Amino acid sequence: MEENLSAYIAFLVLGAILVAADGQLIMRAGRTYLRSAHSDEGAASSMGRMIGVLFHIVTLGVLMLISTVDIPVDGPVQQVVTKLGIILLLLGAAHAVTLSVLGNIRERQSSQRLTQETSAQFEERRHEEQQPMVNPAMNGNNVPPY
Repeated sequence: MEENLSAYIAFLVLGAILVAADGQLIMRAGRTYLRSAHSDEGAASSMGRMIGVLFHIVTLGVLMLISTVDIPVDGPVQQVVTKLGIILLLLGAAHAVTLSVLGNIRERQSSQRLTQETSAQFEERRHEEQQPMVNPAMNGNNVPPY
């Protein structure tokens, strides 16, 4: 019983460390990644934090669920190693999904920024075309000076 409790605690501690390390990498890199496409640095930072928190919550939940599953192996050490292997595989999948979400957000932000810039340029050109061209050589009566 004592041996199983130690293995259980070891699994939870090691798994939580893995989740926290990967989650922190995602949060830091995600903020930087989103800042490059978002004009508002605060919004990009906030979005990166929210995605990081979501990653932590989901993967820690999976860790807790896996900790209760009994895997038929020879001993407690093998059970911890097997469960950690499962957690690493699931962390890899969660990491890939998170990167995909970050990529989609960044692509959407870049597209919106490009649309806004294009619209602004279009409005600027339209405004310039509506203003009459005045020849500096002409006086106010549009009669050339002689």
